[in-house]
Amino acid sequence: MPPINLLRGWPHPSLLPTPHIRAASAAVLFSPSSAPTLLYGPDEGHPALLSALSRWLTTSYAPPAPVAVNRLAVTGGASQSLGCILQAVTDPVYTRGVWCIVPAYMLAFPIFADAGFAGKMRGVPEDDEGVDIGFLRKAMQECERSGDIKEETPETRLKPGAAKIYRHVVYAVPAFANPSAKTMSGRRREELIRLAREFDALVVADDVYDHLRWPPVPGGRVPAPRARVVDVDRDLEGGAEREGADGFGNALSNGSFSKICAPGVRTGWVEGTPKLAYAISQTGTTRSGGAASQLAAAFMAHMLDTGVLQDHITNVLQPAYAARQRILLDAVETYLVPLGGRVDGLDEEVRGGYFVWVHLPKGVSAVALAARVKEEVIVAPGAMFEVPGDGVVRFPEDLRLCFAWEEVDGLAEGQRRRHHLSEEAP
Repeated sequence: MPPINLLRGWPHPSLLPTPHIRAASAAVLFSPSSAPTLLYGPDEGHPALLSALSRWLTTSYAPPAPVAVNRLAVTGGASQSLGCILQAVTDPVYTRGVWCIVPAYMLAFPIFADAGFAGKMRGVPEDDEGVDIGFLRKAMQECERSGDIKEETPETRLKPGAAKIYRHVVYAVPAFANPSAKTMSGRRREELIRLAREFDALVVADDVYDHLRWPPVPGGRVPAPRARVVDVDRDLEGGAEREGADGFGNALSNGSFSKICAPGVRTGWVEGTPKLAYAISQTGTTRSGGAASQLAAAFMAHMLDTGVLQDHITNVLQPAYAARQRILLDAVETYLVPLGGRVDGLDEEVRGGYFVWVHLPKGVSAVALAARVKEEVIVAPGAMFEVPGDGVVRFPEDLRLCFAWEEVDGLAEGQRRRHHLSEEAP
């Protein structure tokens, strides 16, 4: 029998809204006004999607002010977007550090490396509220003292024509983090923004799991999303328009339809200040042809405008993932907890995301265990989520388990096979 795959961070094909995408594509392509959709689009993105996102994000998050269209730019998804962000507002000479809250999404590391930050990535540990602010402050201070502080002038940058270059970047997944499943508290989000302003840092918040949330017990009320980091930055003490600020802000929401619709649509968005959103839309790869995913963006706009995507999230994804998560947590409770294992990151009020982060019994190597059980259960050892070359924050006895790919029957079978985990524990 094939192994149970608890590593793959994909939605199972049965959860894809294929009929809705088919209907949206037909509506767009058979529309009398379809021609512009098949041509190059505006740099900022397909106007219909920008308008639909403006309405949906305003309704979903109830931010301090409506999400205006000029705060948005369409992207090719969260990963492509991260690359554009780094192209637009960072400089491998002038930008002093990239700070990844760890354990971190492992495929973000090569994106940072491609942008010239292979030697400047550092891990920042989580705490019970999502990020150890004291650790980050001290590390940033040490980074600033480690060399001559360069003034932001064309002579000190590789990108003299950039509208804005940040001195630091902080990479975070504030809600249902990949891989730890933790959700950052409101207090930490505010502290993070204050720190970012102090050190001229941009907080890139991957908000891709925000809408995949459910109550801890079946049948409970689904809580609203917490205030995003980008909303905290907008609202706190005058935001980017406060006295002495440059108008670019210190936070960016990186969104994607990959987890809430289908990865293959390769469409997402960023939200920040109008200056920041526009700067990201002006990267060379975007200006040469306009925003990514012009055609798929029109499909997503139709699905948002008709409400079918929102219904799919509420009536299909949230209950399906809640059920899968419960099965996986039951397996951990049955087979690992009696041996000294435990699960972290489970909020008392809301659950969500794709992952469960497991601490193995003391002395059990996650790498060795993953190798031993790979014929029956594929898991991701914690070392995959450490910042390459950093070595400060490590996870030798931790596993990431994903419940999104396997169907309920497969996860139930996985419970039986999880006996292998207990057999390998001391």
